[in-house]
Amino acid sequence: MNTIVSNRLDIRPFASLGHADHGWLDAHHHFSFADYYDHGRMGWGSLRVWNDDVIAAGAGFPPHPHADMEIITYVRQGAITHRDSMGNVGRTEAGDVQVMSAGSGVRHSEYNLEDEETRIFQIWIIPEQRGGEPAWGTRPFPKSDADSGWRVFASGFAEDEEALPIRTSARVLGARLKAGESIDYQVGEGRHAYLVPATGRISIDGEMISARDGVALRGGDYRVTASEEAELVLVDAE
Repeated sequence: MNTIVSNRLDIRPFASLGHADHGWLDAHHHFSFADYYDHGRMGWGSLRVWNDDVIAAGAGFPPHPHADMEIITYVRQGAITHRDSMGNVGRTEAGDVQVMSAGSGVRHSEYNLEDEETRIFQIWIIPEQRGGEPAWGTRPFPKSDADSGWRVFASGFAEDEEALPIRTSARVLGARLKAGESIDYQVGEGRHAYLVPATGRISIDGEMISARDGVALRGGDYRVTASEEAELVLVDAE
């Protein structure tokens, strides 16, 4: 169940997420996905999927098709190796991001070729238009203590020149906080933000949020404070 704590926050505790353990894949679903269905969790604005996946060493998703979806993968631990029908091959490691715009159709595989488990957030956002040529890209992002503030990993806005492009008016952002540090974020009116601490514990509006919980944010100004070292991922979508 969602914990609606105000007209600003809906908290989705990790224990309440949809769960599927396939042996090689231990998946938790923030929104309805595959065999998990909850009419109250069909998405948040144009954000349709947020899967918290743990992939065993040497395992992965075999080739399969997608169309008309922006698929963003944030690697939290280990690395993921991508291959697709466009001829792209790439490895994305912890703290970095890959984006696949499925467009009119593409086949791809995602394997953990490491000797440890890989942990990823798999995020799907509905594009503004159907079709188009598929595309894929990956990019490393700074991880030093000097890199403060929000980092834009993927964006559909031209001003975010260093972000990976997506075909929708949305941003995928990340931040790292030390214990006691705070960071602010403004959600525009009519927009939908969704925040997950990959690690650590945080508070928003005095409400405590643990690692891998999800928080749906409505329009307004927010201050996120870390009670312990925390790694944040946020989607701001229409």
